[in-house]
Amino acid sequence: MIESSKELDVITKIQRLAFRIERHADQILLEKLGIGFSQFRIIHELERNPKAKQNQIARALGQTEASISRQVKIMRADRLMITSINPSNKREHITTLTPKGIRIKDAATESLEKLYKNIIEDLSVKDLDRLNKIIDIISLKA
Repeated sequence: MIESSKELDVITKIQRLAFRIERHADQILLEKLGIGFSQFRIIHELERNPKAKQNQIARALGQTEASISRQVKIMRADRLMITSINPSNKREHITTLTPKGIRIKDAATESLEKLYKNIIEDLSVKDLDRLNKIIDIISLKA
């Protein structure tokens, strides 16, 4: 339980900051590439784990399988990914990025790197290291 208003203020600022960064990333990706940030996260996870099933992606991103399924359906319609049936297990679907999906992922990564660099450009390496450690400590209890 948070007892001090100072602690509540810190957590509120973290939540507000995360929301603003995500909203800004979403806006940039929608304007430039026609995908949302949540779709980018799925594409990024698929690149990291090309054979991932939707339930694994959902777990990795902290989302429901239904929300991942909706996004995958949209991205399949946009030809960013394809889903095929696993020949050794007919009930299992394997989703992979198309060449178009890979191009979108690369462009999105570049756009987000510019955004993030702009956000933290005034921090020193020492500040970034300290911030990283603080975030890691908070994340363990969140």
